[in-house]
Amino acid sequence: MSKLVLGVSAFYHDSAAALVEDGTVVAAAQEERFTRRRHDPSFPGNAVRYCLAERGVDLTSVDRIAYYEDPLRKFGRVLATYAAVAPAGFPAFRSTAPQWLSWKLRMRRTVRQRLTALGVGAVPAIVTRHHHESHAASAFYPSPYPSAAVLCVDGVGEWTTTSIWHGTHDGLRLVAELRFPHSLGLLYSAFTYFCGFKVDSGEYKVMGLAPYGRPRYAGLIRDRLIDLKPDGSFRLDLRHFAFLRGEVMTGREFERLFDGPRRVPESPLTEREFDLAASLQLVTEEVMVRLARTARELTGERRLCMAGGVALNCVANGKIVESDLYDEVWVQPAAGDAGGALGAALAVAADDAAPRAHLATGTDGMSGALLGPAFSDDEIAAFLTERRIPHRRLDPGRLAAEVARQLADGTVVGWFQGRMEFGPRALGARSILGDPRRTDMQAAMNLKIKFRESFRPFAPSVLAEGAEDYFELRQSSPYMLVVSPVAAEQRVAADRAGATGLELLKLPRSTVPAVTHVDYSARVQTVDDTGNPAFRRLLTAFKELTGCPVLVNTSFNVRGEPIVNTPHDAYTCFMRTDLDLLAIGSFLLDKSEQPPWHEDGDWRSGIPMD
Repeated sequence: MSKLVLGVSAFYHDSAAALVEDGTVVAAAQEERFTRRRHDPSFPGNAVRYCLAERGVDLTSVDRIAYYEDPLRKFGRVLATYAAVAPAGFPAFRSTAPQWLSWKLRMRRTVRQRLTALGVGAVPAIVTRHHHESHAASAFYPSPYPSAAVLCVDGVGEWTTTSIWHGTHDGLRLVAELRFPHSLGLLYSAFTYFCGFKVDSGEYKVMGLAPYGRPRYAGLIRDRLIDLKPDGSFRLDLRHFAFLRGEVMTGREFERLFDGPRRVPESPLTEREFDLAASLQLVTEEVMVRLARTARELTGERRLCMAGGVALNCVANGKIVESDLYDEVWVQPAAGDAGGALGAALAVAADDAAPRAHLATGTDGMSGALLGPAFSDDEIAAFLTERRIPHRRLDPGRLAAEVARQLADGTVVGWFQGRMEFGPRALGARSILGDPRRTDMQAAMNLKIKFRESFRPFAPSVLAEGAEDYFELRQSSPYMLVVSPVAAEQRVAADRAGATGLELLKLPRSTVPAVTHVDYSARVQTVDDTGNPAFRRLLTAFKELTGCPVLVNTSFNVRGEPIVNTPHDAYTCFMRTDLDLLAIGSFLLDKSEQPPWHEDGDWRSGIPMD
């Protein structure tokens, strides 16, 4: 009889649920996609309902519930931290203590109450796992490797901030760890805060800023903030941080070091922010490469798996791949806390000796991260017909050919196909697509469609068999989590004389300028012939038409909102932006044919009704 384990992560950020059957991932989704609240930390009731519905069961059929961290150990760290900085930490403790004492400490009871309230069957036994164990399990068990070194780096779990594990047929064994408050993730978040971005969501903006700056603060960071050892272990000089007091990340000591006060959010970016980002990124890469080297030395493995929020730093991941420390590197596509739900479920399944059946196929166990809801053509047709939305229905080949033709003509397309992605990356299921050969595409998509900062880079999706013609890849990159250099033959010499900061955006750098960063790199997604036939069909059609096997691929959302989930979400985003075309299932919607749209957010507005 098969065993089902439901994993849950909640109450910090990026809440999620995942369902695992005998070690095989059945479904996984983040709560934000259902509630439309980005990084939603609330209990993932909608995601739980979806996971159960995908398998066609209720909670009565589930063997166990796995919660992704240990609340008692976490509260011990919270108490110890506030005590260590008393009385300065008392205001923060006073504001958080009621939650801890009323429901957070009794997390199993809290989870049981929330699940019971869903009314989807009797709630089975609930177990808790350690935070970094959940990360490690999410990295190793779905990986395509029978054994591997496992590196997990984030802000903090209960106490652990960095951990090295050895994954084998016997399971996962903790090899080494670093503990709070010494945290690479918190160091990165401190600079995220200081540069005027939101902690736990704006770190990728700092990574995107880095190529525009000079690492002139790197020496200062090494000398004053982080004591980095050759093995990658480190200690932070806590005098320069404020996060122990629980209110802000940085204070006056940070300002004295880095030339003035924190940037005001939404104010213009200056050379200082570019240079801070470049400096922090360089130090982060040094730490990560050293940790990866130590993981290899401690385990003897030639393959590496990674998870934790810092594993979403695809530039650092690229440096590890380029280091030749490992033959292969695999990063969990939902590397952050959302992936903790999956890892907790997989850890429980591993305790029951669940097989890793995907190893026999030579692939990983994530199904291309396409683990979320899908909508049939019948469901999409019902949505479009009920609301009298103008559309055309095409067979798969004609749809791909028509979208490819319009992309080549410069249109920007919303692409909604199959199951939604699990994790932060759009991988060709809920994507916005464009022609990478156009010099104006990056700025146009950022400002007119995504409504976000012009410096933010876009990623290329490329047919796997054509990837080496455009990018210097050392391995496949199906989850868009590794940055690689653009191939030399595709580069265009740019005269950078006198150009600094965002002025560098105006300089063409390759034959695919819309996906080439100012440092001649790109965050690549390789698309092979498994997992996502509709997206591969489109890439193939675009190559046949233009000779280029690459498309701009960014997430189907606007700034501040989660990736779209439903046909309603997709149509709303389509109408609120300058998207030209929407390909949703077998249906094609042209913006010029749509009725007027009102910015009150009501999809009924402007749509003719009887």
